[in-house]
Amino acid sequence: MNDPQTDFHLLQSEMRACRLCLDADYWIEPPAVTQGTHTARMMTIGQAPGITEVEAGRPFNAGSGKRLFEWLGRAGIDEDWFRSTQYMTSVTKCYPGRAKSGSGDRVPSGREQRLCRPFLDREIALVSPEVIIPIGRLAITLFFDNKLRLDEVIGQEMQIPSGAWVIPLPHSSGASRWHQTEENRALIDAAIERIAVHYRQLFG
Repeated sequence: MNDPQTDFHLLQSEMRACRLCLDADYWIEPPAVTQGTHTARMMTIGQAPGITEVEAGRPFNAGSGKRLFEWLGRAGIDEDWFRSTQYMTSVTKCYPGRAKSGSGDRVPSGREQRLCRPFLDREIALVSPEVIIPIGRLAITLFFDNKLRLDEVIGQEMQIPSGAWVIPLPHSSGASRWHQTEENRALIDAAIERIAVHYRQLFG
């Protein structure tokens, strides 16, 4: 019988050693950046780590992390507790470099996403979270129709076949202006309240 903790640590090692995108001639900067435990009941999924995440070795380390944990803090969730007991990952695991325009980081290509997808599927299967929080459009479209606008999904929740509840949030980066309008902030408030309800149900 497989041991979940052993399987989890093996997966982490495989992700850190992975060079599939480099072998396919994509410029990325390994290693994979994730954080948390296999016993987590909540999981966040971002787009891809930035350079400060690679340097610090943890997801959502810089300004986007500050805003994310401001949102989660309003749901009653402490950052240190979440990072040490829950699980944080991303659609692709390595830093994809800067965008050619020079504005922000490069969005991982569809092929890169497909190369990395088996890792994400294994993470979700091993952790088996009860709440998944996809952050930003790339992660949201793993679960919601990509034709839907953000204002049609932020503030909503959906239960997937595994039983997990998916509650999306917009990208928390300072480069994103979506979360800066009054109407969209109201949608974020609704998402935070949904997260808070599940958090209280799971952890009292």
